[in-house]
Amino acid sequence: MFSKLALIMQLMLFYTYMNYFDLLAQMPPFALFIIFLWSLLWKGLALWRAVRNEQRNWFIALLVVNSIGILEIAYLFGFAKKKMKLEELKFWELMQRSSS
Repeated sequence: MFSKLALIMQLMLFYTYMNYFDLLAQMPPFALFIIFLWSLLWKGLALWRAVRNEQRNWFIALLVVNSIGILEIAYLFGFAKKKMKLEELKFWELMQRSSS
């Protein structure tokens, strides 16, 4: 009986002090929106590329795992059958032209 009670107490303490959702409430909404757009851009590109390359397992992993773009970028530039190059990103070319 004592071990069950101790386990319940430990779980209650864990959930009380390890609630990371409080950090989201402290972030400004604009920052959350920027993170959302960043993640959406890379997730869309990676899912589109996985379908075009017929890599079903990568598609499922990219669809399920939310990594704020990290897994998506790693897939696009490292693990895809046809790896993406920076020249393929249209906005990258526009940034280079405008800085010249």
